[in-house]
Amino acid sequence: MKKIYAFESKCLGCGLCEVYCKTAHSKSKDIIKAHKQENITSAIVIEEILQPKAVSYFALQCRHCSSPKCVKACISGAMYKDEKGIVRNDKEKCVSCLSCVLVCPFGAIKKSINGKTVSKCDLCIDYGKSLCIEYCPNEAIKLLNENEAEALK
Repeated sequence: MKKIYAFESKCLGCGLCEVYCKTAHSKSKDIIKAHKQENITSAIVIEEILQPKAVSYFALQCRHCSSPKCVKACISGAMYKDEKGIVRNDKEKCVSCLSCVLVCPFGAIKKSINGKTVSKCDLCIDYGKSLCIEYCPNEAIKLLNENEAEALK
């Protein structure tokens, strides 16, 4: 299965991945409305790494683990792994217990803005393509299998 990989050396910290994530998961699918009017939590977050003489950034998102702790911890069955190996969250079943947030070793799951569910990367499966990858201006986020990712490091 291909996963999203973030490359710290290429990330500018611009936040476009967050904007396009909100767009892909919005009702309107309009970039302005999604970012300014709809209460959507981005499933990808730009992390800042402070170094002695510089600052670097990387995009943090769900790793779609082979044995996901979030799925095991979910008390309502809302967090599940689909037939393609993508870890997904059924927002209708989610009771916002935040167990998945607590057990995620990467910090890739967070409480949504509305507080009624959680937000995590689903590879934009319902949209058809991962907009964070498509619109990253520096190609710091890529959809790769494990061998391709190792070759690029």
